[in-house]
Amino acid sequence: MKKCIKCGLPETFETIEFNPDGVCNVCVQHTFKSENIDWAARKITFDNLIEQYRGKYEYDCIIPFSGGKDSTFTLYYLMKEYNLKPLVVQFNHGFMRPQLLKNNEKTFKTLGVDVISFTPNWKVVQRVMLEALIRKGDFCWHCHTGIFSYPMHIAIKYNTPLVLWGEPSTEYTAYYDYRDDEIEVVDEARFNRITNLGITAEDMRGMIEDDLNHYDARDFTPYTYPSTRDLKKLRYQSLCLGSFIPWDTKMQSQLIMDELGWEGDEVEGMPPKIYDYEKIECSMQGVRDYIKFLKRGYSRVTQMTVLDIRNGRMSKDEADKLIQRYEGKKPQSLKLFLEYVGITEEKFNQLVAKTVVAPFEPDFSKDEWNPKPHDYDQWYSAKS
Repeated sequence: MKKCIKCGLPETFETIEFNPDGVCNVCVQHTFKSENIDWAARKITFDNLIEQYRGKYEYDCIIPFSGGKDSTFTLYYLMKEYNLKPLVVQFNHGFMRPQLLKNNEKTFKTLGVDVISFTPNWKVVQRVMLEALIRKGDFCWHCHTGIFSYPMHIAIKYNTPLVLWGEPSTEYTAYYDYRDDEIEVVDEARFNRITNLGITAEDMRGMIEDDLNHYDARDFTPYTYPSTRDLKKLRYQSLCLGSFIPWDTKMQSQLIMDELGWEGDEVEGMPPKIYDYEKIECSMQGVRDYIKFLKRGYSRVTQMTVLDIRNGRMSKDEADKLIQRYEGKKPQSLKLFLEYVGITEEKFNQLVAKTVVAPFEPDFSKDEWNPKPHDYDQWYSAKS
């Protein structure tokens, strides 16, 4: 496969393009971010934005919150820098790990915030995970759509028009570009472009209509983006903090560890200690990364090492060694996932094989497993 000569991203990476020198467009964006953006001016713009909303609504803003590094830093930064009164909104995808829950409690109590946490119907989650895997080779539809639509419903219910997210998509992909004049907006157009895999909640309900006697149509509301009429009436703004301050996940992770006592954790398929801050919030993260490897020939190790290469913290040779060592092994969580959706590993491989991105060709015969994470036995299993 062709790869970026600078960071190593392969041609199977979504939105990737290469310039005549063989450098990918995401690296070009990062260079522009580092050298051309007037971050001081953007910070002033954000200061003014905050003052437009402070004290005028039920809450100063909505902060969508997973408890991972980015949302925790966003909450910390907005509280410490601006002393806001936010409403923290958490969509519980069903796979939150014990350490993540401890981090959440510590963060909420240390900062002193109001929190709403919503957990959707597990039976619906099981069914739509399977359908999304069948249709797109990506079982995370319920998580993606819920995380980005549910806080917008809460914004309307609590008459709070300012919604502030963490990192912009431009940190990782080229759906949007730091070189664009306009700031990335987290709206319905972005939701349909990036988030929902091209499947609306109405689509999903139609896809599983044979099983609808088990569900209520209202079960799909959390995955439905609010109506344009209601959002316009609210006069909402939904933006990323990372569009206004330079985003650096490693530095920010260390900050919340120091200031909040936030703790990292091991993640299946990731180098321990080096990336103990990345995607600790989901017990199914190993399955998601494994599917990505089978479909595209890379996983999250590549995604994280390219950030360190671009920030001058790692050489490409060092990154290649980590990738070679950690990517492509089966996660123990796959056994639980197959139980959740009710299929065999053979059927799983057949479904994923239909969505492989050329020119990568996976080898489904490999049978090397990652060891069990330390908290594996605490993850939900209907058999236990």
